[in-house]
Amino acid sequence: MKKTNYHTHTKRCMHANGTDADYVKAALDAGLDVLGFSDHGPFPDNRFDFRMPYADLDEYLTCIDALRPTVSFPILKGLEIEYCPDSLDYYSFLFKEKKLDYLLLGQHYYQDDDGSYISAFSTPEKIGTRGYIKYARSVKEALETGYFPILAHPDVFFNNPYSWDDNCEEACDIILNAAIQTGTVLEFNANGIRKGIQLLGNDRRWPYPYPNFWKKVAKTSIPVLIGSDCHDPASMWDSCVEEAYRIAAEWNLSDNLTDTF
Repeated sequence: MKKTNYHTHTKRCMHANGTDADYVKAALDAGLDVLGFSDHGPFPDNRFDFRMPYADLDEYLTCIDALRPTVSFPILKGLEIEYCPDSLDYYSFLFKEKKLDYLLLGQHYYQDDDGSYISAFSTPEKIGTRGYIKYARSVKEALETGYFPILAHPDVFFNNPYSWDDNCEEACDIILNAAIQTGTVLEFNANGIRKGIQLLGNDRRWPYPYPNFWKKVAKTSIPVLIGSDCHDPASMWDSCVEEAYRIAAEWNLSDNLTDTF
């Protein structure tokens, strides 16, 4: 299996460190076969916080192009970006005009009935796990567009203090069935491991990966890709990436693992 990472951020997102060249050097030092840049993608109206400003997009892509001839392995141009129902033309524009190689679906927000966006990391108590159903349906709708070959941290919405219940089961089933129908790769995200064990409700666990989710994945043939989600060059291939591979094997995901999408 090739050594790859398709989830790499840059300092443009305002919560990462290091230059683009630093990440390429880290990939070279780690012996990667493929490096994919996927900083948090901007929207033209800069609608979400902690994202690359739209004004920086061209410079981001130009810098990646300039780094490609400096190494022997492929460097891919990508973005981690949310699905917004009003932005289908924009995703098409990113591929056709900006020549992106891929989009990671990083659904940190989902749209409520009134059109407002709710953070997946802070689902309101008044909604509770019922919000997971809406979240999952937004992911399903996104995958059905065909723009997102990889679903980043598909269990990120479990970074909330709610216990597992029937809504959690249903939300997982919606996402997994959509992944099966669309051939989407699910990312097993090492950055959740970097965040450490936390007290979430009555459980002490990583915010993600969440074992209940991945044990359901293990019963399917959905391909699983380990992603560093590095926000610092030192995290390109660190102990948390190695731990992600170990945990994936422990959770019976070895047969699902892939190195591409």
